[in-house]
Amino acid sequence: MSKKPLNIGMIGYGFMGRAHSNAYVQVNNFFDLKYRTVLKAACARNAEKAKEFADQWGYESIETDWRKLLERKDIDAVDICVPNNLHCEIALAAAAAGKMILCEKPLALNAAEGRKMVEAVEKAGVANTVWYNYRRIPAVTLAKQLIDEGRLGKIFHYRAKFLQDWTISPELPQGGNGLWRLDAAAAGSGVSGDLLAHCIDTALWLNGRMSSLSALTETFIKERKHNLTGKVQEVTIDDACTFMGKFENGSLANFESTRYARGHKALYTFEINGEKASISWDLHDLHRLQYFDHRDESKIRGWHSIHVTDGDHPYMGKWWVPGLAIGYESSFVHQVADFIEGLSSGKPCSPTFRDAMETQVILDAILDSAKSQQWVNIPKV
Repeated sequence: MSKKPLNIGMIGYGFMGRAHSNAYVQVNNFFDLKYRTVLKAACARNAEKAKEFADQWGYESIETDWRKLLERKDIDAVDICVPNNLHCEIALAAAAAGKMILCEKPLALNAAEGRKMVEAVEKAGVANTVWYNYRRIPAVTLAKQLIDEGRLGKIFHYRAKFLQDWTISPELPQGGNGLWRLDAAAAGSGVSGDLLAHCIDTALWLNGRMSSLSALTETFIKERKHNLTGKVQEVTIDDACTFMGKFENGSLANFESTRYARGHKALYTFEINGEKASISWDLHDLHRLQYFDHRDESKIRGWHSIHVTDGDHPYMGKWWVPGLAIGYESSFVHQVADFIEGLSSGKPCSPTFRDAMETQVILDAILDSAKSQQWVNIPKV
């Protein structure tokens, strides 16, 4: 049976542009879907770099103006892989043009922009999703299944951290290609929007809505040279953030993120403690889920390492034989597969823009709390 083409227009060519393109290339090789992804056009301001990217991944054409891309009748879905300050404008225009939208995280610079984006896609009725890919690592999806089955019982604690060390040098500039995450004008925030956003999205998915929080942020290096102006300017992003909070189910939250943890490149972990059992996960060992069940017989009670590679584990039946692991890049393949399945079934691919607003209002609350040094109630979306 022939499959309907899903023509992709990619805006951006950086790290995430590569990760997403790889997913579009792989998805039909492993998942039996009613749509076939077609890399139709890659868009970037620099024509030479756009051409290099398009040739590398197999895009059929290039554009240097995203507005021209949106005007094309042969583009079905737009993938927004540009700095955060461009998400809103592109998404609003894409929705008005009737394009499906896959947007990098976080959804927007702030909740006010995010609300405009939610209203736009819902008014236009276009399929949409935000690339919070860690939900779709099989071990994390298995954690969701175990929680939903009630195996942990009442949840008491959710703690997570995401640690890096790449901005410690005071000689590192801010702004421009590759370093826009250090520029608040482009990123909106620092580690909170870049790293903690992932932790928060996963937490909301696994443990439900968060009701209040108290946050502390720090900017360790106060000034850096700006790549675009050549001037030494104030650094206005958060280099580190820690916050505690409370979920609506009564459990307590403890989150930490920094780019100043020497020795860590991408240490993302979470642990959830319930009345009956606990689970924990580590991105560095992403195909394993650690599980402790107090109901086990005492002489064998202890932490068990579940090797999430069997065919009855989430997504794994589409890959290799049991015992053979998949990696980080596969989480993006899973998101594309779920997005396409949603087009067939009519079930939206989570997180939608509206789902991602839950994380966005928490990110705003973190910065508000850190500034005011007060507890902040998190508004409902």
